[in-house]
Amino acid sequence: MTTNRGRKALMLTLSAAAVAGVALAGGGAAPAAAADGLRWAACDPAVKPLPGQQCATLTVPLDYADPEGERIGLAVARLPSTRPEARRGTLMVIPGGPGSSGVQRLGQKGAALAKETGGAYDLVAFDPRGVGGSAKARCGFDEGDRRLVTLRSWPAADGGIGENVARSRRMAEDCARNGGAMVRGLTTANQVRDLDRLRQALGERKLSAWSVSYGTYVAAAYAQRFPESTDRWVLDSSADPDPKRVARGWLAGMARGVEDRFPDFAAWAAHPDRAAEGLRLAARAEDVRPLFLELAARLDREPRPSTTPGTPLTGTILRQALQQALYSDAAFPGLARLIAQALDPAGVPVLPPELAGPMPDEAATVSVGVICNDVDWPRSVPAYERAVAADRARYPLTAGLPANITPCSFWKGGAVEKPARITDRGPSNVLMIQNLRDPSTPHSAGLRMRAAFGDRARLVSVDAGGHGVYLGNGNACGDRAVTRFLTEGVRPARDVLCG
Repeated sequence: MTTNRGRKALMLTLSAAAVAGVALAGGGAAPAAAADGLRWAACDPAVKPLPGQQCATLTVPLDYADPEGERIGLAVARLPSTRPEARRGTLMVIPGGPGSSGVQRLGQKGAALAKETGGAYDLVAFDPRGVGGSAKARCGFDEGDRRLVTLRSWPAADGGIGENVARSRRMAEDCARNGGAMVRGLTTANQVRDLDRLRQALGERKLSAWSVSYGTYVAAAYAQRFPESTDRWVLDSSADPDPKRVARGWLAGMARGVEDRFPDFAAWAAHPDRAAEGLRLAARAEDVRPLFLELAARLDREPRPSTTPGTPLTGTILRQALQQALYSDAAFPGLARLIAQALDPAGVPVLPPELAGPMPDEAATVSVGVICNDVDWPRSVPAYERAVAADRARYPLTAGLPANITPCSFWKGGAVEKPARITDRGPSNVLMIQNLRDPSTPHSAGLRMRAAFGDRARLVSVDAGGHGVYLGNGNACGDRAVTRFLTEGVRPARDVLCG
């Protein structure tokens, strides 16, 4: 994340002259060709489709090294343009994760995106391998290993990682024993190949895209592998693409991201307006941090019974709840309420639903499988012990989680193939947008993606907190920059800052 010195170094201001600086050649208004192998039909009501949304199944090789071998189905959805005269192509909606559903994200954002882009695109998304309506992968994890606070390797209250090591070894063995070729096929590289198969099935020469979070790495890897197939390419909330630190670097970045973002929550929780809601945690913003850390330490020693039988509120669960709530200002009241309940001797904490029970095995498998298949992780347990101790001291809000061991350290077979190296070779058609205070993909990580792309990209930085920018945090300046790029092909002439 940028410090004051870092912000000065950016020297970014958003002006009409800057935004008007670069116009990109479009991909042409290709007609909505009959899709080869895609049979569009009404969507299953269970996916909560938007009016006019259509669904289909794309068949792809399980293993691209054996294209005539086993094939799997991927769930695809589209929201066709309602203005054929304005249509210029297809815009892919690429979700985050690993493990998020593209079909679900289209349902969440499709109506706003269609309105914002004025019918310029058919909006298309798919569920990556293992996700949603696509072919499933299963490692057969124990229920206790599928909880968010165990999938995330939180150290013990005293900082020890012995339990994390045992769990990580067990989960790696589960995947090696039960996962087979389907689990080994969970890679970013295969998602990139699947995306290009979808482009071909749609009959499109080029695609435009709006990618978010982990999806920006998928989009960057696609732009590197298939540069001639990219039109207008948007990366929203990017991670560090360094091939030596893919996935491991993303986890490490959360420590910095939470530190960057926490002051926003502290200011909110100390504001006088919170008093009437019973959510004011302190009279001054600077008092919220020590209050939170002291409460988490107390819950480490003495967990509080919650409304979920058998799942007390622990310091680890509180820290995980913080990490999730920092994604959006809209989650601040829920976090403040949980803290207030824990501070009240007579209170009974109500855990967030995602922390009250285990994840489905399929979801846990994808989240582990992709990051472990994409890159080789260090295997020295003593090195992790040292890293966790240092990280806990430097970043107490995340208590060593971002530096801890995962199943990837015991992964059978290691990385499936070498990760993509993002370079400045290719068309200059990438627009990045990034919050200055992102708890998951900190601005500093976005700057590394920006540096990797070189003159291929422009970066719009937004002076806001949270994860996900476009059509997400109400910043008109940032939204306007992305919309203009998607609809007119105009990018800022240089990197800019939206205040």
